[in-house]
Amino acid sequence: MEQVASITKDDIKDLVRRIAAERIGPTAGERDKTGAFPYESIKALGESGVLGMIVSEQHGGANVSRSDFALAIQEIAKACASTALVVVSHCVVAKAIEIAGTEASKDKWLPRMMDGRALGAFAVHEADSGSNAAAIRTTVKKDGDHYIINGSKFFITSAGEADIYMVMAKTYPQKDLKGMSAFLVDKETPGLSFGCPEDKMGLRCSSSREMGFSDCAVPRENLLGIEDGGVSVFGKSLAGWGFFGAAGISVGIAQAAVDLAVRHAKDRKIAGQPIGIHQAVQSLIAKMIVETEASEATLATCAAKADAASEKAGINGFKAKLHASEIALGVANRAIQVMGGHGYCRDYTVERLFRDAKGLTLHFKTAELLCQDIAKAALGL
Repeated sequence: MEQVASITKDDIKDLVRRIAAERIGPTAGERDKTGAFPYESIKALGESGVLGMIVSEQHGGANVSRSDFALAIQEIAKACASTALVVVSHCVVAKAIEIAGTEASKDKWLPRMMDGRALGAFAVHEADSGSNAAAIRTTVKKDGDHYIINGSKFFITSAGEADIYMVMAKTYPQKDLKGMSAFLVDKETPGLSFGCPEDKMGLRCSSSREMGFSDCAVPRENLLGIEDGGVSVFGKSLAGWGFFGAAGISVGIAQAAVDLAVRHAKDRKIAGQPIGIHQAVQSLIAKMIVETEASEATLATCAAKADAASEKAGINGFKAKLHASEIALGVANRAIQVMGGHGYCRDYTVERLFRDAKGLTLHFKTAELLCQDIAKAALGL
């Protein structure tokens, strides 16, 4: 079995591109129509070692950089953005377990997560908190050798499908962010329940559901890091890695949209001439190419800065994700314009790309909240 850990950066991208072309892309359109979870895609990525790409070699992973992680996610997203979103969520949890998990948690979960036998997902958002983690109401109390979790989560990617969840809960509600703790919750934990899948516009295969916690008892060793240290855990895993993956999804969507638009402009003929000969079409394509390459460059620059100084990973991830998500939406929109009525039909992939691109302006953090975070950092607020 080919393993990412034993190959070079270029090989990682080539490996993922091949899996995406052979095992993910051909069925992406049908999954989008039915909302079917990408089990086979995840299996293929697990068999090839891709799911452990950001885990260190010490724990059997490939230890790739954020730059290489983003490149790999781009290749998956070109074929299926929903699958890429599931993979990013999974990788965030694997990284958190490596960073802050007990040795028992690492031994139990990391080998299974890296080869695809177990899927991970993180749960922060709630109906009344949105992207404002300080406003969450899910609580946790210590009870002997266990922690008891009560509350609910909302719009959780892979909910109901993942095997292990990284959950943010308040140990001390009055402390806001300083009272947050992070826990691992097994899918089979008594008291854990899942709502029905949301019928979303895009990213339809990623199974977004509500999660309920009713006196869920998790063992003490499932605490990630220390009590009240949840923000640090999520910062190092979700902000430190996840936002680069999210940006990679958007860049991949934009790249796929450019490819489809260029191909259509060459193949589509009106009055015996390809529509690509027209200046208006050329202008659309030129803007798409320039914007997509700018998005790639921004992501690469931000990832390189984060790799060089991990304490700056969060803000650089925010910048990359904001830029990439807004560019992808605009590029997908222009691709539909190039393809005209065809692009507006569900039989054409570009329509799915547009819907998926819109979802990435909302997932993780909305574009507006990212603007706020970036501006506050610049202003020292």
